[in-house]
Amino acid sequence: MSVTAARGFLAGAVRAGIKESGDPDLALVVNRGPSRAAAGVFTSNRVQAAPVRWSRRALADGRISAVVLNSGGANACTGPGGAEDARVMAERTALAVEVTPDEVAVCSTGLIGVRLPMGRVTAGITAAADRLSPEGGEEAAVAIKTTDSVHKTAVASGPGWTVGGMAKGAGMLAPGLATMLVVLTTDADASAEVLDAALREAVRTTFDRVDSDGCMSTNDTVLLLASGSSGIAPGPAELTAAVHTVCRDLALQLVADAEGASKEIEVAVVGAASEADAVEVGRSVARNNLLKCALHGEDPNWGRVLSAIGTTSAVFDADRLDVAINGVWVCRDGAAGEPRDKVDLSGRRIALTVDLRSGDSSAVIWTNDLTAEYVHENSAYSS
Repeated sequence: MSVTAARGFLAGAVRAGIKESGDPDLALVVNRGPSRAAAGVFTSNRVQAAPVRWSRRALADGRISAVVLNSGGANACTGPGGAEDARVMAERTALAVEVTPDEVAVCSTGLIGVRLPMGRVTAGITAAADRLSPEGGEEAAVAIKTTDSVHKTAVASGPGWTVGGMAKGAGMLAPGLATMLVVLTTDADASAEVLDAALREAVRTTFDRVDSDGCMSTNDTVLLLASGSSGIAPGPAELTAAVHTVCRDLALQLVADAEGASKEIEVAVVGAASEADAVEVGRSVARNNLLKCALHGEDPNWGRVLSAIGTTSAVFDADRLDVAINGVWVCRDGAAGEPRDKVDLSGRRIALTVDLRSGDSSAVIWTNDLTAEYVHENSAYSS
C-alpha cells in the first residue's frame, strides 16, 4: 500500500491531462493525524524549482498535512508565474482537504522551463481529493512516474508501527539526491526534530549514494510525514533503521529502473582512510563513462577503475590498490591479479570492490551501465 501502509494516511490520484499520453499524472497524500510532524530534504542544485522553494518554506515549522504531486511538468525555471502556480496548487489542495496552504508541500516533475496547465491541475486536485482512500497509495505511486518504467514503493515495520514510501526517478540520478520525488510516511509518534535526524541519516547513505549519470535535478524532494496514529514512540535509532530500510529499498529500485540500463552496479570502496575518501572514490568510479561502457559490453576492464581512482584526492598508494569484479580480484597491488576471463558479467548485477588499503572506512555507491538506449532516451525527445 505504499504511502498508505502507515495508519492515518490517505492518497488518491487522477488523470488530470497534464501528460499528453493521458496517463495518471496528479496525486495527493494526506495526513489525518493526530500528529502532523514532518521533515524533508531537497536538491542541492542552486537552480531550484518553484515547488521546492514553496515546500522548503512550508516545512519551516516542521508541520505538513498534505502533499500534492504532479508529473508531466517540473515547474522549474518558470519565473514569477511558476512561483504563483506552486502557490495556487497549495491553496487548492488546502481547500480540497480542509487544511491551511502553509501545511501543504508541492512536488512537480517533468520537463524544465514549461508552465503547467493550471486549469487542468486545479481540476485534477479537486478530483484527486474525491478519490482519497487508505488504499490509494499504489495509484499515487503510478501517477508520479515520468520516464519510470515501473512505480516504486516500499514498506518496513516496527512493533506496532510502520514506515511506508513511494518514489519516482529513472534518470538525472546523482548526489544532492536525484531527480526524484519521494514521500515517506509513518504512523509512529515522533517529533519533527526526530524525523529530521532520522531522514537525514537515512538519506545520507541511500539516496545520496545513487549516482546513475552524474546529473543533478532541480526538483529533488524527499519528505517524511508522521501521523502518530499508532500511539507508539519508537526510539530514534529504531525509527532511523526503519526509515533507512525503506530509503535503501527505494534507492535500489531507482537504479534498477535507470533509463536504458542493462546492468545494476554496486561500487563498494573499502580500506579507505575516511568515509569521505571512500565516497569520493566510489563516485569517481561510478561516473567513469569508459568503465560504464565496458561493463555494458561485459568487459572487466579494471584499468579504467584505477584511472578513476587516480583522479581523486583520496589517500592511497597506487602500488597497493586491489580491485575485484564479481568476486574475482582482477587487480592486486596496482597490477594484474587473477585472470580477467574468470569474471562472469553475463548477469544484470555487478559487484565491484575497490580496496584502497589505507584505513578502516568504507562506502557503497550504486550506479548502472551506459547504453545506447540511455543516449536515445535523452536525445530523441524531451523528458
